[in-house]
Parts: sequence; C-alpha cells; structure tokens
Amino acid sequence: MHRRPREVRGSAQVPEKEAVVTPSEALGSMTNAWGPGRMVAAIIGIAVLLAASFAFFALRYREEHSLMSIRATGIPASVPTSTANLMLLSPVPSRPAPNFTLIDQYGHRRSLASFKGRSVVLEFMDSHCTDICPIVSQEFVDAYHDLGNNASRVVFVAVNVNLEHASVADVQTFSRNHGLDNIPSWYFFTGSSSTLKNVWRDYGVEVAAQNPNPDIVHSSIVYFIDPHGHERYLASPMDDHTSNGSAYLPTGPLTTWGEGIALIASSFRR
Repeated sequence: MHRRPREVRGSAQVPEKEAVVTPSEALGSMTNAWGPGRMVAAIIGIAVLLAASFAFFALRYREEHSLMSIRATGIPASVPTSTANLMLLSPVPSRPAPNFTLIDQYGHRRSLASFKGRSVVLEFMDSHCTDICPIVSQEFVDAYHDLGNNASRVVFVAVNVNLEHASVADVQTFSRNHGLDNIPSWYFFTGSSSTLKNVWRDYGVEVAAQNPNPDIVHSSIVYFIDPHGHERYLASPMDDHTSNGSAYLPTGPLTTWGEGIALIASSFRR
C-alpha cells in the first residue's frame, strides 16, 4: 500500500528554492558531456528499444487473441469455436467404446451397449465428491434442459471412482443431492472393485485415494459416444476454487458447458 508523505507543520525552516533546469538546458548539458555523435546514437537507441518493445507486446497480444479463434478439425459445425476451446473439445478416432455391465443407482444391472441408438455422455465421478463432480453434475442438468426435444436421444452416464463409497445407496444419494435424478436418462453406475477398476483401465482413467474421507483424485474426462456406440469426442471439465478451497465455476462458463454438451450430443446422426 502506498502512503502519502506526512506534512511537516510548525516552525520548520523553508528550504531554499531549487534551481529549475529546462529540457533544452538538460539536453545541452548532455550534448556537451557526450558530444553530438554519442547523443544522436543514444536517442536512436532509445527509439529502437521503444519500437521493439511495442512490436513485442503487439505480437504477443495478436498471438493470444488468435488462439481463441483456432478451431480443431472435426468439431461439429453447431458448436461455436469459443465453446469448443472452453471445453478443450477434441475429436478422437471413431472406435467402439469399451463395453461394460454395472449396477445403476436403482440397483438395476445394465450394459453400455444397451444404449445403442442414442448418444451417450460419459463421465467418471466420485460418489462422495465435493469438488468438480457437483459442477459437472450441474452441467449435465443444464445440458438435459438445453436439449429440449432432443433429450430422449441422449443418455447421461457416470461410472463411480470411489471404492469406499461404492454402494447403490451411495450413487443414489449423490444423484438425488445434485438433481441428477430429475434426468430420466441418467445412470450412475457402480459395482465391485475389480469390475470398476477394469472400466477405469479401459477408458484411461487414473484414480488415487490416500484415505476414504477426502475427495478421490481422478481423471476428469467427458466422453461423447455416438448412437452406433463409437467414441467421437473428449472434453476436459474445469473448476476454480475460492480462498477457502471451495470449488466453483462462474455462471458464464457453467452455462456454456451445458450448452456445449447439448450441442455435441445432439450433433450425431443415427
């Protein structure tokens, strides 16, 4: 914090008036000391330095600004470039998504293959998470509403990454607490440790837990699977944290994420 100097009051003596040197006098003094040639060279050097600095910052601004308009090849035309960049959306080779059979939040056993004919938005969530998973949950809820008439064509799926909270009751409670059970096509899958680990491996998801209480550290990836059961796109969810460590995402990016999920999921042809 900058502070103004304190004023001196009372009987302090007034300092003698300082001599004022004009710019022309200062320039004349420098010319006499350095000589005309050195003076001209110094002025030219300063001008070149200022011009170089301006060019550098102008180039940096242009590069940073242009990055926002770069569009990866293969992104659906319906998805704005700014949205694709926010989501770090990336096309992947079209290949069959690894199938799995797990138990959903209602205790029903289902396979990923049973959703063929509809688009699948797949995430990996911690059933005990208080960090990024609730944010992704809200994005799923927003995406469901943004889909409108296309909602029946899209399935939202999560696979549990918390082996300490892996019961049907755990995934059901999480679904209810975050409004996901209001999505008719929402499935939060869980299962045995060995089965879950196999699914994590097949989708390249890393999971680490120091103890049962904190949030699980895990890869946060959204897979977009087309109605033919093929992987098509990947996106990387994000969040920020307040000074006390609480996770959040501003309203603008949160809304954009929901819109982006809906646009991508509805872009597939049957």
